[in-house]
Amino acid sequence: MAPPVWDCLFALLPSLFLFLSCLARRWPTVRCWTRLAVSAASWGLWLITCLILELPLDKHSRTWIKEAGSPGTGLLSGLVQTSGEPQLVCKPTALAKYLLQHCGSLAKPRLAAWPRGDPHLQTLSSLVCGQPSNTLQFTRDHLLLRDGGIVALDWAVGTRLGETDRWRKWEGRKEHQSAGKVLGCFTLTPPILLLIPQFWGGMTSHLKALCHQATRQGFYVVVFHPRGTAGCPLTTARLTEFGDPADLEQAVAYIHSRHPSSVLVAVSEGSGSGVLLSYLGECGSGTYLTAAAAISPVLLGQLWFETAMPPVYRWGALFHRKLQLNRYASSFRAVLDVDQALSCSSLRDFEQTLFCSSAQHQQRASRPPVSSRNSGLSTGAHSPQSLAPSVAWALGERAYPAKDWDSYWDRNEPLRDADEVAVPVLCICSCDDPLLPPASTLPLTLFQSNHYFLLLLTEKGGHCGFTLEGREETEGGKTANDGAEEGNWSHIVVLEYFRIVADFLKREERDGASCGDPLGEYSQAGQRNRTNKAPPRRRRPNLMRRPRLQTPEQSSVDAEEEENFTWKRSYTR
Repeated sequence: MAPPVWDCLFALLPSLFLFLSCLARRWPTVRCWTRLAVSAASWGLWLITCLILELPLDKHSRTWIKEAGSPGTGLLSGLVQTSGEPQLVCKPTALAKYLLQHCGSLAKPRLAAWPRGDPHLQTLSSLVCGQPSNTLQFTRDHLLLRDGGIVALDWAVGTRLGETDRWRKWEGRKEHQSAGKVLGCFTLTPPILLLIPQFWGGMTSHLKALCHQATRQGFYVVVFHPRGTAGCPLTTARLTEFGDPADLEQAVAYIHSRHPSSVLVAVSEGSGSGVLLSYLGECGSGTYLTAAAAISPVLLGQLWFETAMPPVYRWGALFHRKLQLNRYASSFRAVLDVDQALSCSSLRDFEQTLFCSSAQHQQRASRPPVSSRNSGLSTGAHSPQSLAPSVAWALGERAYPAKDWDSYWDRNEPLRDADEVAVPVLCICSCDDPLLPPASTLPLTLFQSNHYFLLLLTEKGGHCGFTLEGREETEGGKTANDGAEEGNWSHIVVLEYFRIVADFLKREERDGASCGDPLGEYSQAGQRNRTNKAPPRRRRPNLMRRPRLQTPEQSSVDAEEEENFTWKRSYTR
């Protein structure tokens, strides 16, 4: 007997529903409403996840404020607005104007929208779980330092076979570009890009992507790993303080000695800016760097450690730091309270326990000395009495632990010697960065008064995110932005910035030579070998000069000084 009609209809309902859904999706209105429904459901799920993980969602609480007396005129303004267009906050120097005229990536970028543009998703993707970039191959150099410590330098030496086709395609596009697209066109030898990771160490997805892009543009890429991080052996019971540039200074000198004719530039990632900015301030005009950039930098170190960070990021950074300390726990027990450090629940307490004598003396007197035999470390290296006189002199005040938390930042604040910086520094920040303090705390006065500091900020981008929009499908089935670039916007800006700075300095050198006053010293900073350098001087505890009210007469004097300012560097230190 044949089955009833209703049974046949019920059996065909799933197939009929699927067929009608496919037909409905061909209608633009239905497709639009479907996208909205899926987006609303996804946003609701993400909202619940953020509430559970205690992640901040109100980006408008991190707004920029208007400085007193700032007129707010476009990109070269002191008024930072939360608009879609990136804002360049700086002193209107010749370099800043040249950068605005020739840097096309400073135009309004097509940054990704939600969900890829969510600050937390961008941050986690760039630091933890981004797209794998294992096609680059590195070779490691271990550099022995003056105090017996070791830092690692990873040189990008090439790509694997999987990247051959993509590399050839990029080379084909490169041939059609103009001669001024890459920095290597301005030098006889390829420039060297020094990358400085986060202060807790390791290679993030963000850093690997920058290595890829820089290598494709003709840079020699080298990654600086501080002692005890990224598999670098720790041979002394001494870790690197947050803003201690001594190790980086020796690494830069070593890189310059290997490639004395190459231009040397540097990029820091996130909290790695503490070491880079300290190095630029302490070395002043004696640095081998020609230009520098900092992506999502920590400009105020003490404030960053004292500001509450979302629990997910705080515990992630603490876990990474505690793993490094726990690896050498038996050797460090003779010089600090390891158990107390491992029990810390904040980055401030952990840093204070490691480097401040006020925290170290709490239980050290009651603990007997622990032998470090067969540990590979010299436990007395942290004590100034056990150091050789030359090493103690080279370390200076850092041969002794800081007296307290404030003393620690008197010698480690990244901008403590900002007035001594003598190379252009581009800082790229985002208003919705979840790892940094509120944007209103940034030292805008520094960027408005210093010739060498430039601040480029956007409304969104997360921490080391700045993901560009992907290809979007239009109603006709075509992509809306076929010619748009994909990847990380900050990488594009940084590499183009180095090219423009090199072009600007060559132009200044050429104009100065034609006027009988050569300016080639500044543009060839990475090529000059300075052997008779003065000993490091005692650092000032102040952060920067206090802003002063200007009269009309003083404003005219400043304008005249701006016209007479040149980018020539004098090596007097």
